Amino acid sequence: MFAFDPYSPAVDADPFPLYKVLRDQHPVYWSEAAQMWVLSRYIDVAGAGTNWQVFSSAQGNLMTELPNRAGATLGTTDPPRHDRLRGLVQHAFMKRNLEALAEPMRDIAREAAQALRGREQFEFIADFSSKFTVRVLFAALGLPLGDEQTVRDKAVLMVQSDPITRAKGPEHLAAYAWMQDYAAGVIAQRRAAPQNDLISHFSTAEIDGDRLDEREVLLTTTTLIMAGIESLGGFMSMLALNLADFADVRRAVAADPALLPDAVEESLRYNTSAQRFKRCLQRDLTLHGVTMKAGDFVCLAYGAANRDERQFADPDVYDLKRRPKGHLGFGGGVHGCLGSAIARMAIKIAFEEFHKVVPDYTRAAPQLDWMPSSTFRSPLRLEMTVDRAATRHAA
Repeated sequence: MFAFDPYSPAVDADPFPLYKVLRDQHPVYWSEAAQMWVLSRYIDVAGAGTNWQVFSSAQGNLMTELPNRAGATLGTTDPPRHDRLRGLVQHAFMKRNLEALAEPMRDIAREAAQALRGREQFEFIADFSSKFTVRVLFAALGLPLGDEQTVRDKAVLMVQSDPITRAKGPEHLAAYAWMQDYAAGVIAQRRAAPQNDLISHFSTAEIDGDRLDEREVLLTTTTLIMAGIESLGGFMSMLALNLADFADVRRAVAADPALLPDAVEESLRYNTSAQRFKRCLQRDLTLHGVTMKAGDFVCLAYGAANRDERQFADPDVYDLKRRPKGHLGFGGGVHGCLGSAIARMAIKIAFEEFHKVVPDYTRAAPQLDWMPSSTFRSPLRLEMTVDRAATRHAA
């Protein structure tokens, strides 16, 4: 009998065969393990993203939610509250002038890449992507230098869940509590001495006299730290994994950086790190002959929708020329990722500098250990082997 358990290590390792069964045979599937419905076809997942009146985020959007977060972040509110929050946060982003981060980003990427020069093997996450993403996040938010490794470790723990209990374990909740205390301390410092960083701007953002309250500033900051480290870092790992596996694409992109945006968009479709998010039904709804009840939770399987052949031809092919329109790699609808523009810019800059030093690389091992998370999917480690001849030529 078919069963889909989003907490299963087997799903972490390779969800795509199961996604196909869901799309073809069970487009509205009740997951006993998750105690929620699963939608997997593109038309249904994309439609739910725009229909916030029925598919509400106000009770949390992570498959396994963190305490006290629902109702105070962009991802866990519905309009009109969501529109108010988004306007204030977007105002802070605009004041920060994110384009000014481009050169610092390139300096950070260049330094991280240069540390790989001459190496025959390296671990992509520890040796490159986490160094880049954490330092960029610290620069954007205005976090104090010296805390990088601890903040990254806590952020990664926050998005994980226990595959056996299907809940946040003590270590995950402790990491979340630590991050809130840490963010509260930085917020207090910035209020006392504002700077040109996002935390300062969150604290003071105002539209027509409306400002973020204390809880909103704290949880928005905490969520952005988590997203900036895990979402951006996780996607960079997935892009590197795709390029390592598809040699022709990797060589083309390394030779011509102008192709990077196409590779990024196809990776967001083909193998996004943001796989599944949760909603709560506000009324009874019948899809594909199955009736879901008001109050039921629903999993929107973005990773499945992005591989739906009803929307994308040959969806299991990683095609650099595809230029996929409407993919859900950054979510969709009112909850489309606010940071998508800065994420695209950061990824492009990072891989431009990375490929200058390491143009040709493959996976060192066929099997990967995957992060235990019902929402996100990315490897815990990504060992790479370098083609020394290609690297010498690049140097």
